[in-house]
Amino acid sequence: MPNQSGRRIVITGANSGLGFEATKAFARKGGEVVMACRDRGRGERARDEILTEVPDADLVVERCDLADLDSIEAFADRLQEAYNELDVLCNNAGVMAIPYRETADGFERQFGVNHLGHFALTEQLLDLLAAPDAESRVVTHASEIHERGEIDPERLVSRIAGEDAKHSYDKWDAYGRSKLANVLFAYELNRRLDDAGMNVTSLTCHPGYADTNLQRRGPKLSGSAIRERLASLANRLFAQPSERGSLPLLYAATAADIEGGEYIGPGGLLNMRGYPERQRSSEASYDRELARKLWRISVELTGVSYEFDSHTTSA
Repeated sequence: MPNQSGRRIVITGANSGLGFEATKAFARKGGEVVMACRDRGRGERARDEILTEVPDADLVVERCDLADLDSIEAFADRLQEAYNELDVLCNNAGVMAIPYRETADGFERQFGVNHLGHFALTEQLLDLLAAPDAESRVVTHASEIHERGEIDPERLVSRIAGEDAKHSYDKWDAYGRSKLANVLFAYELNRRLDDAGMNVTSLTCHPGYADTNLQRRGPKLSGSAIRERLASLANRLFAQPSERGSLPLLYAATAADIEGGEYIGPGGLLNMRGYPERQRSSEASYDRELARKLWRISVELTGVSYEFDSHTTSA
């Protein structure tokens, strides 16, 4: 990982798991990290923990709740006031296989947080990412579970908003759908950035099987202590440490030979562990018509419209 001095990185979900490990790694290499956290108190405790290991870390904690479009807008407004440019946006935060919940805006929570929240955030930070002379990146954290994800554009809105979403809910189907949306978004964003001639690239990555709180959160919210303990046991037996799980994200964000539109994941056993490499995502993720339809639906649901022409650089 090259020196990150002089670079400013935004990481969502920076207070725990892979986001915490990535924040620590960037800080060790001299980067300035804006820790975007749903709970400011947890973010500050995470920052203090990193400072015990990296005393000169340049860390800023900001509240950003990806389940609330107003919170996302307020966060982006604060960054617009504080900074002139950003070098990397890591769309990392997420929820996995939780019981049915809704966001503040009435969306099924997994799709709302994992995809729609990051879709809105990326647009609202695009001016900072596209600052003159910058060569910035947007890295969206996906999952191998995206391979089981299915998106039917004709039914998508009914499955993520309103009563139909609740009645047809399957937590793993919902998670797979949100992760497929992450990959489709990352690729479509890169194509649109390229068409607009912008100096921003978009790519996606997955961590393999990494030991984080994600596996335990679903059982905990369901009130199942047994499944929570089983998830913890499975993590200890089979998962790679979260430090290793953060490597694809770090590689995607910093490697000199990386290109937009790539998919990075661990190259070891069953792509569950090991060092990062370029990989191929699911066939559905390369469906450009599906990506365009998802983009239009995401604009309609969030009210956020990417005005690429206004961001286009002179180059």
